[in-house]
Amino acid sequence: MTNETWGEIRENLIKTVGRNNYVNWIEPLEFADLDGGVATFLVPTKFMGDWVSRNFGDHILRELTDAGQGVHRVRFSVPNGVAKSRPAKKASPTTVSEPAAVAANDVEAMPGAPLDSRFTFDSFVVGKPNELAHAAARRVAEGDVVTFNPLFLYGGVGLGKTHLMHAIAWELKKRSPDLKVVYLSAEQFMYRFVQALRDKDMIAFKQLFRSVDVLMVDDVQFIAGKDATQEEFFHTFNALVDQNKQVIISADRAPTEISGIEERIVSRLQSGLVVDLHPTNYELRLGILQQKVDQYSAQFPNLEIADGVLEFLAHRISSNVRVLEGALMRLFAFGALVGREVTMELTQDCLADILRASDRKITVEEIQRKVSDHYNIRLSDMIGPKRVRTFARPRQVAMYLAKQLTSRSLPEIGRRFGGRDHTTVMHGVRKIEELMQKDSQIADDLELLRRSLEA
Repeated sequence: MTNETWGEIRENLIKTVGRNNYVNWIEPLEFADLDGGVATFLVPTKFMGDWVSRNFGDHILRELTDAGQGVHRVRFSVPNGVAKSRPAKKASPTTVSEPAAVAANDVEAMPGAPLDSRFTFDSFVVGKPNELAHAAARRVAEGDVVTFNPLFLYGGVGLGKTHLMHAIAWELKKRSPDLKVVYLSAEQFMYRFVQALRDKDMIAFKQLFRSVDVLMVDDVQFIAGKDATQEEFFHTFNALVDQNKQVIISADRAPTEISGIEERIVSRLQSGLVVDLHPTNYELRLGILQQKVDQYSAQFPNLEIADGVLEFLAHRISSNVRVLEGALMRLFAFGALVGREVTMELTQDCLADILRASDRKITVEEIQRKVSDHYNIRLSDMIGPKRVRTFARPRQVAMYLAKQLTSRSLPEIGRRFGGRDHTTVMHGVRKIEELMQKDSQIADDLELLRRSLEA
């Protein structure tokens, strides 16, 4: 098997394990050899090798088999000269190095939690949707005084939460190299907790996490419904805050919207600063693309991009920054391989699948279902004749979203809401526009519903 073949297989694994898991666990793997049906991959630490084998070994083996590689087993090995991580019961936080001194995905804030040296404040593009989150992250990264504790960052996929988390860690270590900074996902926290229970060594686990200066936990929604992990997380959280140690948390939604999280944890998460990373706007997406062009120009020095291509991408691919960046990289690679300028025609041909996916049309019926589910009412009551507020307000919310997210006219929208007149729809839209300015709950509901529909 060649490295090129492994590269193709890795692309398939993105779809299988998800982008976050891919970046954290699959991307750092280095193909070593294939001998006797055993594929060997090099990993930075034994801990990481054990985790990948346990959680993603079957996925990797399946992809290798489907690619006709004749593999019946995969193994993960730490290369000679690289120190192996110690067993979990004796593990301690490992400090991170200066990002400029290491390659991407080659750094660990603790065993099994690699930091990406590309994710710094310098590479984070700031715009109106994320300026508050960026400012708060910058303040925490100064590390002088614990101002916001915890700092809770939340938002949809690809909006920059993990980037800011990594950037804070790098900046903290740059300013104070001796600072004990631990960054990991909630899934990794749970794994280490379960491992400590299995090894009957909870004392070492508690010492590990309660002796740090900064604890950063990504995707905390993962512990929802996991009572024992929540119990330990709560006590760890309290111990650190009581010691005035900084805690930074991220999730895909606000604390109150994470079902399955204990009320006392929700209360704790809300006790500091809660910041929302809003969906990107056109200007921010264009800025991100322009920055990426500057980065890629070193790899593709002779490649040219025609006027209007970046603007076209920023307009058409609006739901996910990672998809946007991936589309640009595909264009650069394709243009370089065929030796052609990246024109609008090449862009539309090369990105046909991405552009089709981005063109998904939201329907009035889909909006009605989402809104009725959100407010826990029957769809028949939403479009029916009843005018009680329990049904009227969700109906107006759905009308407003239908006006904003579809190309349907007011009369067409009215017909889909039980044959109502267009003036009724107009009144409902205006009512929601007024409420958004003075009722934060309505504004939050609309933002959540919009994200869900555009996801």
